[in-house]
Amino acid sequence: MANEFTNANLRGKDFRGKNLTGVDFSHADIRGANFSNAILVCVNFTSAKAGLPIFRVIVSALLSLIVSLFAGLIAAYGGAIIGDLLSGNANISPGFGVIAIFTVTIFLIIILWQGLGLILATLAEVVAACAIILLALFPENEIGTSSAVGAILVILAIAGSIVGVMNMALAVAVARAMVLPGIVNLTGLIAVIGAFVGALLGVRSQVSAYIMAGIVGLVAIAFGFYVGRQAITGNPKYLLIRSLAISIVSQGGTSFRGANLTDANFTQANLKSVDLRQAILTRTCWFQSQNLAQARLEDTYLENSQLQQLVITKEGREQNFDRLNLRELNLENANLQDASFIGTDLSEANLQNANLVGAKLAQAQLYQTILNQACLTGAYIQNWGISTDTKLEDIKCDYIYMQLPTKDDPDPCRKPDNRRETFQAGDFAEFIAPIIKTLDLYQTQNIDPRQVANKFKTLDLFHYEGIDPTAAAIAVTQLAENHPEAELEIVALEGRGKDKIRLQAIVNNDANRSELYQEYFQKYAEIQSLPYSDLQTLLLGIKEKEERIQSLERLLENAIHQPKFYVETYQNQGEFFMSQSKGNINISGSQGNISGISAVGENSAMTGVAIGAISGSVTNTINQLPASPEPDKPGIKELLTELQIAIEADKNLGDEDKEEALEQLKVIAEAGQKPEDGAMQKIAKTALKFLKGTIADLPTTEKLVEACGKLLPLITKFFGLP
Repeated sequence: MANEFTNANLRGKDFRGKNLTGVDFSHADIRGANFSNAILVCVNFTSAKAGLPIFRVIVSALLSLIVSLFAGLIAAYGGAIIGDLLSGNANISPGFGVIAIFTVTIFLIIILWQGLGLILATLAEVVAACAIILLALFPENEIGTSSAVGAILVILAIAGSIVGVMNMALAVAVARAMVLPGIVNLTGLIAVIGAFVGALLGVRSQVSAYIMAGIVGLVAIAFGFYVGRQAITGNPKYLLIRSLAISIVSQGGTSFRGANLTDANFTQANLKSVDLRQAILTRTCWFQSQNLAQARLEDTYLENSQLQQLVITKEGREQNFDRLNLRELNLENANLQDASFIGTDLSEANLQNANLVGAKLAQAQLYQTILNQACLTGAYIQNWGISTDTKLEDIKCDYIYMQLPTKDDPDPCRKPDNRRETFQAGDFAEFIAPIIKTLDLYQTQNIDPRQVANKFKTLDLFHYEGIDPTAAAIAVTQLAENHPEAELEIVALEGRGKDKIRLQAIVNNDANRSELYQEYFQKYAEIQSLPYSDLQTLLLGIKEKEERIQSLERLLENAIHQPKFYVETYQNQGEFFMSQSKGNINISGSQGNISGISAVGENSAMTGVAIGAISGSVTNTINQLPASPEPDKPGIKELLTELQIAIEADKNLGDEDKEEALEQLKVIAEAGQKPEDGAMQKIAKTALKFLKGTIADLPTTEKLVEACGKLLPLITKFFGLP
């Protein structure tokens, strides 16, 4: 069925409410077809021909000609009335004619400056005011007097002239909406014929009135032509005419009203007179589609002419889209180089393989956005909103900026910090991975991920070809001592096997990260090149720091062999950051010291150990806890035992995640021996967060999820945690 409708003639076919997911309608003739409320997910409409059937086109064309005929007739009739008034016909004062022509002129000027909305409101007010004055000044038995008749004729002349303009505008707009240039020209000829008839019918006095009738009629026709053209080209002053014309020509056209067009493809399709109201247009592709502006687009993102052109051309280079709603747009392969998306909502959009070089994505929302294979070189991502379901596979990026540029700092907070280096293949994904892990952990606690995604104060030290733990530990120590003003603080270690290690630090926002980066690697190279005897002499010179350096060495060695994150939760000027942890360290730049903190990792690094052995170790640790003094009220020992049983019994939890969960359980059990100790409470809190993150992807109906929902709050309460 997928290819059943390729190149098919489907004019007038009824597909209402049908599930047509994945069907191929490419090159099909779907004029007049009805897809209302159909499921059209991933459907291919490439080069399809939509719009009106032939007989509907003929009907609309005839309607346009009839309306243009009435436009000329009514306008000229109004002009004839003005001519009669100026000639003093029926003993009516010529002053009424002067008032009429003056008022019509003012109204036409208002149409040009302010559009039709104001002119209609003003006309209604004038008619109402004239009627009130007429009734007030002339009793019912005197309405037939020359003055009363003059006032009535003035109102009719004004109304006729304006209605003539509107009719002509509508006739032109309908013809242009159908993309029928010949009919547009024909409407002008028919309108002139109508004006001639209107003059013949309206003039009752001197021949000079014919001249006035012709002038008013032709002016109204000219104004109508202008308004009609402006309406279809999108001038907001004439939105009323445009909406009415599109509504008329869409009757009987192809209807997608209420249809689900998620990921549908309309590349190069002709969409004239299509109804897209209330349709779901998530990531729908409109590339090079034709006549989309002549479709019914009410309450869709396509109403915005800038966005409409963007999705059709996929050319947004150097354009400003700040704070716009670009949700669900399909911008795959789009050229968005140097475009500005500050505060823009790009959630659920498709930006796959898009050129975002130099784009300003500060504060942009990119939740559930597809960024696979996009080029982000030189983009500015300060406070951008990404989530665990933001797709960032195979990103192409040489460097990134964590802040927007300013006059004083046009090259702010570049990553990599050394401006002479660029990310190697896969580095950006590894750089952004801790952010994703952070978001994953915080989302399990219902915390807005935007509060924790800001990493612009970090210093990232990449080792691509292995690392000498001793040289690295000493180099970091000396860097912290030499630059106390930088307030350097190591917060993460990431191991990627023997080939790649990353040390991540936070530094003062005023610190020159590029210089710190270069100085670190310069010191590292110098220390690494020292002969063994000179290295021992150096270590003796800093003997008071030997134990702390050794602690960092051990963590670096572990990172070489275990592809894990070594991270400490920290708070710095209101910022919070957390990632998957297997141990953590802290270096204080102001005091120049390094302290190894035995936390989640060093006591539980059991990667590769059989689950059975881990289970036995957890059981032994839990058994060391005291039993609950109240038989009817479980204590920490009973709570952890029940949780261990639930973890081991869960069949949907992978072996690696099960090992991780048991490791965290052991950490909690160890902390439970001293539940009132502040350090133990912190360790337990971290382990609980990781445990929540481990089970976050399980279905809510799983017994383990239900057990955690019941037990974890009780365990948290046991440690006195908020």
